[in-house]
Amino acid sequence: MEEQKKIKKIGVLTSGGDAPGMNAAIRAVVRTGRYFDLNVIGIRKGYNGLINGEIKEMYSRDVSNVMNLGGTILHTARCPEMMTTEGLDKAAAIYKILSLDALIVIGGDGSYRGMAELAKRGVNCVGIPATIDLDMNNTEYTIGFDTAVNTGMDALNKLRDTSSSHERCSVVEVMGRDAGYIAVWCGMVGGAEDVMFPEEKDTIDSKEVIQQILANRSTGKRHNLIVVAEGVGGTQKLAKDIQEITGIQTRATILGHLQRGGSPTATDRMHASMMGYYAVKALLEGRENIVIAYNKGQYEVLDLFEALDMKKSLDKEIYDVVKILSI
Repeated sequence: MEEQKKIKKIGVLTSGGDAPGMNAAIRAVVRTGRYFDLNVIGIRKGYNGLINGEIKEMYSRDVSNVMNLGGTILHTARCPEMMTTEGLDKAAAIYKILSLDALIVIGGDGSYRGMAELAKRGVNCVGIPATIDLDMNNTEYTIGFDTAVNTGMDALNKLRDTSSSHERCSVVEVMGRDAGYIAVWCGMVGGAEDVMFPEEKDTIDSKEVIQQILANRSTGKRHNLIVVAEGVGGTQKLAKDIQEITGIQTRATILGHLQRGGSPTATDRMHASMMGYYAVKALLEGRENIVIAYNKGQYEVLDLFEALDMKKSLDKEIYDVVKILSI
């Protein structure tokens, strides 16, 4: 029987778009690793930092007072080189030169696909899901989503206040290029009259929205809130069309990267901390090329390649509920 390789040295990086809670995950990885006498190497600027050797050894004190911070203390960046054979080969070579026994990657679906290519080159990879878009097939929860939705909800609450005062319509664009989770959740918790998201409406039907607004006015409703996912677009034009046709003052607000920042919620801090712990624990138990997931109320350790093949879809019934509750 082959003897299990003892883990002694691990690397950790954050990759892709930043997400609130990434720092809590880094903190958990570093402190769990140090608790079990592992050398922990922080890699700056994501895969770029791995390729260029931008590293520093991390100790428990290095992650003091970071859990409340948004963004990522290790920084992140897009890495076009990871799309090339040469870049992947170099990343794997640096991993071996650094004598790492595992690489923990905190990021989204694109980061996971980078891990899969590295795993084929002998890199022992562990993924922790972190993206505000919640668009990962293998997990019901991703770090940063809860904070992004709460930021959106807070903005919608404030916009509803001023829209009510002036009897206006607010058209609010939230983040979500290819997935509508943020839009649908913000629409639900913000009490929106309508939501447009990529899975259901890839283009805006201004006539349909305007008909809804006119119907609302006939029942005495004096303000309206429309949520649009960025992947649908056309927010400014929709606002202009509504005002020109209905005569109702309409304002467009684009939240943009506002939803990426801010101190993470308790939910994001909790999941990030537990996922960071489970990532190190799984490595100590001899697991290789895995991802951490949260499904049906439980943390899971899944095979990396199986996880990438899993399918997930947005429950569109939530949209139906948004419409029912907006009446």
